[in-house]
Amino acid sequence: MRHLLGYDRFDSPKLMGLMNDLYSNEWSLYQNRFCPSMKLVEKKRVNSKYKKKYDAPQTPYQRVMDCELIEMSQKKKLQDIHEQLNPFILKEAIEAKLKVIFNIVKVTSNVRQRI
Repeated sequence: MRHLLGYDRFDSPKLMGLMNDLYSNEWSLYQNRFCPSMKLVEKKRVNSKYKKKYDAPQTPYQRVMDCELIEMSQKKKLQDIHEQLNPFILKEAIEAKLKVIFNIVKVTSNVRQRI
C-alpha cells in the first residue's frame, strides 16, 4: 500500500473507506493478475554470502492456474473473471480513485507529481 499511497499521514476517517475500496477492488485485481513477481526457489549459504535462485517471473494468477492442487471449477471462475479485465481500464480507475483520495488529504509535492 505504501507503494501506491506513499508515506504521508492519512488521518481523516472518511479516507479509510476510500482506501479500502481501492485496495480490495482495483488494486488487488491489477496487482494479482497483471504484475509479475519472482519467487525465491533456493537460498544457499556459500562461505559468508548467500546465493539465491529465483523462479521465472509470473503473476500470482498464473501461479494459481499452474498449480495442480486447485480444483478446475475454481480455476474456471478465476479465468472467467480474468478474461473480463482490462489492465488499462483498471489503471485508469486506480488513478481516478487516487486523485479523490489525494484531494482530501494534504500530501507532499513529491506524491502530487506522481498523479
